[in-house]
Amino acid sequence: MSELQAQYNHQNNGVIGQAASSREMEEVKGQIFMARQFPRNVFQSEQRILDACKRPSLAQTAVYRYPRGKTTVEGPSIRLAEVLAQNWGNLAFGVKELEQRAGESVAMAYAWDLETNVRQEKVFTVPHSRKANGKIVKLTDPRDIYEMVANQGARRVRACILGVIPGDIVEAAVAECNKTLTGNNKGPLKDRIANALSTFKNQYKVTQEMIEDRFGYNAEAFTEIDYVELIKIFNSLKDGMS
Repeated sequence: MSELQAQYNHQNNGVIGQAASSREMEEVKGQIFMARQFPRNVFQSEQRILDACKRPSLAQTAVYRYPRGKTTVEGPSIRLAEVLAQNWGNLAFGVKELEQRAGESVAMAYAWDLETNVRQEKVFTVPHSRKANGKIVKLTDPRDIYEMVANQGARRVRACILGVIPGDIVEAAVAECNKTLTGNNKGPLKDRIANALSTFKNQYKVTQEMIEDRFGYNAEAFTEIDYVELIKIFNSLKDGMS
């Protein structure tokens, strides 16, 4: 009886898997059909992106910056990549868990232009563990595992989106965000720098002396450009890029 039950369960799981695959295929066909029925207007898409970059709340989280050796690495943050994808239009992106094994998950990050059929994807493995207080702690709660996979996938999704959207559009968005930061900030520069230094200390235990050592001069001499760099460094820490 148990053998018959096992065969039934195996066949039933196969039918369910085929049904899910068929449903997903139909959803993809529907997305492609709608994308071709309502193609993007490139100029309008670019304008929507640039308009979004004029919002200070986005501009402050749009670019990360961190040192690597004797050079500095700078690029669009995860938040900006999401805004680019949403306003570019007809672009599917996200993270899917492909398989969950003992102690780890296999997941895929992807970005797919439904009009041009250009697709970027990255498959990666996420261990069900994290470091806490200097020790490795195993994750058993499904919610913790889900959040870990989502966090690990965010940077891969960012890379996939930037691999699909034209580079000149990305560069224009970054330039517009920098323009917003330097031209539309509220409050005196001295107060904004003081708030930034306080945030670094409270959230990452990075002191003013450490930051001054990084820049090579006292905070009293910081300019608008230095303030922009401070924000980029903060975003790189927040996104886990450095």
